[in-house]
Amino acid sequence: MKLSQLGEFGLIDRIRRMVSVGRGVRLGIGDDAAWVDHPQGSSLITADLLIEGIHFDLGWTSLADLGYKSLAVNLSDIAAMGGVPAYAMLSLGIPAHFDSKQLDELYRGINGLAKKHGVTVVGGDTNLADSLLISVCVVGHPPRKPICRSGAHVGDDIYVTGTLGDAALGLALLRRKRLRQSPAMAQLRKRHHRPTPRLAAAALLAERNLPTAMIDISDGLIQDLGHICQASHVGATIQQDKLPLSNAYRALAGKIAMRCAMSGGEDYELLFCAASHQRKRIEKLNRLAGVAISRIGVCMPVGNGVHVVDASGATIAVKAAGHDHFKRP
Repeated sequence: MKLSQLGEFGLIDRIRRMVSVGRGVRLGIGDDAAWVDHPQGSSLITADLLIEGIHFDLGWTSLADLGYKSLAVNLSDIAAMGGVPAYAMLSLGIPAHFDSKQLDELYRGINGLAKKHGVTVVGGDTNLADSLLISVCVVGHPPRKPICRSGAHVGDDIYVTGTLGDAALGLALLRRKRLRQSPAMAQLRKRHHRPTPRLAAAALLAERNLPTAMIDISDGLIQDLGHICQASHVGATIQQDKLPLSNAYRALAGKIAMRCAMSGGEDYELLFCAASHQRKRIEKLNRLAGVAISRIGVCMPVGNGVHVVDASGATIAVKAAGHDHFKRP
């Protein structure tokens, strides 16, 4: 089967079924991070790959921003499990025309974020490549019980941190060369170039054992919610009018309307489910997490699938589910 037919997540599932589960693997392929045992306890491990021309364009992305983002997306995976990041391994495929000053700039972005979160870069690899390639692996410490995608139940509330769609809208405007220096555009560009891994909010949620399931939004709200639903064997109903949107998004979305908020990617906000009787605890946590937490929907029986409804309860068609590296329209 061609990869364009199989799709990114079909490929991941195919690989998962091919590899054997080794000793000490508590959670392997298929979640935001692996969870493995070692003699002193256990660790979370995640890795991500960014390729020039696929994931970033150096025409509008500085190397410092790129370094920051390459680490941030991995820290977000650790956050999605409720963990604390500790170590990073960085491997680079470097084009021949690069010089040392350019690599210094890349590492400034990486080191700035690493220092902020107490992460140490402990190694990696370098090689010559036709275009810039960045591979980051992060090892972190799990909470007492890592939060997986598979624990949601029918009737659970669905929440997100922060605002949705900013990064995708920022990218769409960059691609259209709408580079005017308005405060709204600057905010959207920042959200695209320098996403915030929600480590503090995730740690509080995990410490209080509130989420039944959690994921970070990398491929779009609808698609990533679909991963939770598939792993938990539930459906979901999302209320469009409850989606948290920034003032910058509202000012510049125009005809794109809700598409970026529902199906755009790279927000790296937390998407989680929690029992309905925990609402008051989560509302109190809202004031401690350093980021807004919004209730946007409810888990339904699996046969309902994933639906978006308007304020009157009418179903809204979602044209695009989210990003898939291999599938093409």
